[in-house]
Amino acid sequence: MTDASVTPGATARTLRISADTVLSVYTWAFLIFMLAPLLLMIVSSFNNTSPPSVTEWGGFTTKWYDFFWMSEAAIREDPVLRSLDRDRFLSCFGNSLQVSVVVVPLSLLLGLAGAVLLTRWRSRANGILWWVLLSPMLAPGVILGLSALVFWSRLGVNAGLFTIMMAQVTFIAGYPLLILMARLQRQPVELEEAALDLGASPFRVFRRITLPFLLPALASAAVIAFMASMENYNTTMFAKGGACTFATEIGAMSRNPNGHPPVINAVGTIIIVLTVAAALTHTVLTRREMR
Repeated sequence: MTDASVTPGATARTLRISADTVLSVYTWAFLIFMLAPLLLMIVSSFNNTSPPSVTEWGGFTTKWYDFFWMSEAAIREDPVLRSLDRDRFLSCFGNSLQVSVVVVPLSLLLGLAGAVLLTRWRSRANGILWWVLLSPMLAPGVILGLSALVFWSRLGVNAGLFTIMMAQVTFIAGYPLLILMARLQRQPVELEEAALDLGASPFRVFRRITLPFLLPALASAAVIAFMASMENYNTTMFAKGGACTFATEIGAMSRNPNGHPPVINAVGTIIIVLTVAAALTHTVLTRREMR
């Protein structure tokens, strides 16, 4: 008569293998769910079919990319491209760059001030101040856009690029705040205290010790703030008035009743390529610095 009992070690190994299998399946399913739409978008950006499609192949083309620099005569010959306003699209993209030029520095300054205050000022009010500073990040973009529009209109400022900047700063400043706080919490406070004991002024301590320590975090925060400003739609849509930005113009193009033009897919592909290239560059530089 054979012993059919299972040892505890064998049971543990079986459970561990089952858990690893489930985790692997979930990970691959998650990656497919996240990346499949992006891959389809990239493929359709080279398809000579409008609206974009991957099931109906009309031939390989790069005209959706060439649209931004091809001649006016070539644009008028294409039935899809001639319905698009290239000058307006480029103007809206320029508006987004103008907005980000103001939003990014302001967000870094406000985030830096908040991070220094929350990490260096020890008070019972820190918890309340924390939620006050981060509350705009949790508020719906519609509320932020409308509140900025109403507030500045009461002061006689018409809706436009300025109201977009002010509305975006209210919540984008929260990203540098979190990034810089995480960095400051890793800095030994004793270095600043020793410099102060040796006679250095607070400004000199900040400029010579704290700021150099924060430079990598400031660079990361600037990139994230720039990307958040460029892609923001909800807040910008309700604060823009008659102005337009890169995100709102793409949103308007995507609402075309005949289907959005593949030019949007080309723009999305370019953004993905630039993002991946920036991430790889950052990874390489980080590893080189660690060595």
